[in-house]
Amino acid sequence: MMSGLKNRGRKKEDVDDRRNAVEAFTGVKLTSIASYSIDPLLAAKNIENMIGCVQVPVGFVGPLVIRGDHANGDFLIPMATTEAALVASVNRGCSVITASGGARVVITKDEMTRAPVFKVKDVRHMVEVTRWVADHFAEIKKEAESTTKHGRLVSIQPFAAGRSLFLRFSYETGDAMGMNMATIATEAAAKYIEKETGAVLVSISGNMCTDKKAAAINFILGRGKTVHVDALIPREIVDSKLHTTPESVAEASFRKNQVGSGLALAYGFNAHIANILAAIFIATGQDPAQIVEGSMGMTTCEVVDHSLYISVRLPSLEVGTVGGGTRLPCQREALAMMGCLGESKAKKFAEIVAATALAGELSTLAAEAAGELASAHKALGR
Repeated sequence: MMSGLKNRGRKKEDVDDRRNAVEAFTGVKLTSIASYSIDPLLAAKNIENMIGCVQVPVGFVGPLVIRGDHANGDFLIPMATTEAALVASVNRGCSVITASGGARVVITKDEMTRAPVFKVKDVRHMVEVTRWVADHFAEIKKEAESTTKHGRLVSIQPFAAGRSLFLRFSYETGDAMGMNMATIATEAAAKYIEKETGAVLVSISGNMCTDKKAAAINFILGRGKTVHVDALIPREIVDSKLHTTPESVAEASFRKNQVGSGLALAYGFNAHIANILAAIFIATGQDPAQIVEGSMGMTTCEVVDHSLYISVRLPSLEVGTVGGGTRLPCQREALAMMGCLGESKAKKFAEIVAATALAGELSTLAAEAAGELASAHKALGR
């Protein structure tokens, strides 16, 4: 039994051996976990100690009309979730936005960050190192980019406190989400800075990145893709499809998303963006932990020309269409559903994700304004 638990092989027989050992150790038969269709070797770069697969139900929403710079047309979006009413609610939002002419989407920034922390001698040394970094950016850029074919160092922003100096490196990472790319490149650059300045590299990640944690720096400066999306919903559609009024939705949004979130000191000024991101991330092989940053969106609503204007700002949407979990067969199919598989597709995918988040926000805010949220969950979730 213990030999099976220590098996580090990647083939199907290794997976079976480990699972048999886990079953013997726990006394639990893992029949469902043992039932899967993929070749374990395809997941060799995604997981260690594999014993099988956990299946999550996948549905779809749409068609959703999107008018973006990269996504332009009608789309069906896959969502993997175990939360009842989520897909139905987002699908309603898609229907309303499509009937209103579609969602308008723009990406205003696309940079992945990594921020190592250095120990300096004192505050004067901190200033000297900071100036050296600014004066030798081209050399540092060369060191960083020597590690990658696709990554491009865009900027280095310093932050300091006492003897701790943080350098926030920002990269363009092509169609990869880019976290590993940025880490490897930054390590090479940081070692060069250490050699030339005497600043001591303490950690390649100093938490000023900030990765997989809610942080104001990401909310303000962005990380990954910063995406803005909006739609104008005519009053008659708000009435007929959402059973409420533009004024009621706008007030619900203000008192919930702005006042409530502000009172809670929340970094997310929205209804439930994390729900939509989680379902799409799981379906398409994104890193689910980065929903933390992605959820820090801001949703606003106004009455404009008697219609409902709704917008979502996603300052830190970290997605990719190559590498990571996008290599796996089911996740590849989910990306292919949207025409987002492979190279030159990441920005298109980001626009689709943002538009779907808008649909989810619209439907939930309208349900709350109409007093229908609880009844919908009762009908679909029990």
